[in-house]
Amino acid sequence: MIENVCQDCGMKYIDLYISECPNCKGRTKPFSKLYYCKNCQIPLYEEKCDLCGAKGAYLAADVRPVFPKERRLLEIILGKTFNEASVWAEARGNFYFIDGKAVHVNKKSLLAIGEKELEKITDELKVLDERLTLKFESEIQKFIDANKKHIDELAFKTKEFINKISSGFKLDEMFVSFSGGKDSTVVSDLVTKALGSPKVIHIFGDTTLEFPFTLDYITRFREKNPYTPLIIAKNKESSFFDMCELLGPPSRVMRWCCTIFKTGPINKKIAQLFKGKKKVITFYGIRRGESVNRSKYSDVTVSPKILKQVVVSPIFNWTEFDIWLYILANGIDFNEAYRLGYSRVGCWCCPNNSVWSQFLTRIYMAEMNEKWEKFLIDFARRIGKEDAEVYVREGKWKARQGGSGVDYSRKSVLTFKPCSNDENTLYYDLQKPISKQLYEFFKPFGELNFEMGQEILGEVFVLDEDKNVVMKLQGLEGDTQLKIVLYNAKNTRIFKQKIEAQITKFQMCIGCLACEGVCHFGAIKVSCDDYRIDEKKCTRCGKCISYFDGGCYIRKVLTIKRGD
Repeated sequence: MIENVCQDCGMKYIDLYISECPNCKGRTKPFSKLYYCKNCQIPLYEEKCDLCGAKGAYLAADVRPVFPKERRLLEIILGKTFNEASVWAEARGNFYFIDGKAVHVNKKSLLAIGEKELEKITDELKVLDERLTLKFESEIQKFIDANKKHIDELAFKTKEFINKISSGFKLDEMFVSFSGGKDSTVVSDLVTKALGSPKVIHIFGDTTLEFPFTLDYITRFREKNPYTPLIIAKNKESSFFDMCELLGPPSRVMRWCCTIFKTGPINKKIAQLFKGKKKVITFYGIRRGESVNRSKYSDVTVSPKILKQVVVSPIFNWTEFDIWLYILANGIDFNEAYRLGYSRVGCWCCPNNSVWSQFLTRIYMAEMNEKWEKFLIDFARRIGKEDAEVYVREGKWKARQGGSGVDYSRKSVLTFKPCSNDENTLYYDLQKPISKQLYEFFKPFGELNFEMGQEILGEVFVLDEDKNVVMKLQGLEGDTQLKIVLYNAKNTRIFKQKIEAQITKFQMCIGCLACEGVCHFGAIKVSCDDYRIDEKKCTRCGKCISYFDGGCYIRKVLTIKRGD
């Protein structure tokens, strides 16, 4: 049973789509209670079992099924077989439920398992008793039958919500953000059924770090849904490992990989597919229960990361119990990774992955994992970590902040020489030689004029809309000395900060695509070695200058924290 409870007045509501309390306008929060029927050996949404009529005992707030492969792995780890027992798992945490009784598994201890023991586990996993599969299938059918009323009602309400929120939008003004995970799989099915059309665009962000199982599933999805346009958004110009060499591995604090390999390419694809559209509905598989951060979201938001988007999260208040019940009850194909024991799929080497996910990756993606661990150890040595192997094994790389020890972080340094005679004259010693590319970064300040100045001195003027001079740039191509003269600046200090933000971009740009996503007007186009601003589209709003601290996303990534 799930109730939405107001955080302010304590009122309780059964309706999952009430995020604001009708009584006091406070924010509601869902509370879940699931039960376990000892007779039928299954989790229940309601306290009373619809199959046998027995009263269920409290089980947990949320649970997920344990497929035969994971069950067998669990037996190997614990050193005992479960025979005819029913096995389920806590949706978030280290508890499994064996016949309704909680069993704690110390997953952190799995970090200490050596290669020989891991090989033994892998060999044992190759033999799977067919009886486990038959028992699992029997349990799942009872699970579906006992909870059918709940999932039918929930699906009906969710489809009503989808229809209501998409009213007034055409099919070519909406898409499903499709990751290949269980949540986006459910959203895809709900949206196509609610709208009565398989022709809703699906966008899959191929980060190049996808599970092999995810790519296999994407192939199957295309084959089984030939009328559903599945568009791939992918950064074809950058390599993840090359970026790691340049910036260091992503961490929980700064996951630069999301911007470069996911958000950036998806934003670019949206701009191409929905050119000219003022607003686009994105159906997203976010759920409140996934994490503390996601619990702060809403079921309808305007995306802060990807412009043009009204993000609709139809399953925002669904539990993992609901997700699996819907998939299994409707016979929907899904990502094979879940059968192995993964509770979430995304990038296989994500710093947010759990210890359990890391352990599974060592088993099922051994070669990829070995390459990644070797890179992490080499990187740890490069930045001066004394015991690199321990640093990596204990996951300390995940907490890394800034660019400490990373050579590229030096490019964030700006050497400024003030003019003793005039505060409006600025001198900079750049880390990167002046090129035509530099001037692109000054287009947000005004129109560039290359004719007014003396070419021999490398002078370029920037004009406002009334053709008044805003500033003069002076520097020769190939040189690193740049002189900037400001004209009629109302606040020299603020203007200087904006200029330095753009110079920082020039020095540090690696084509991460973050700037493209910031511009509401599609004026910025970025590739790995080219940054262009379309003067006809640029409104000089200045958002691209001030959006990131210091002007540049990569500078933000490499900012060195004290004590790091």
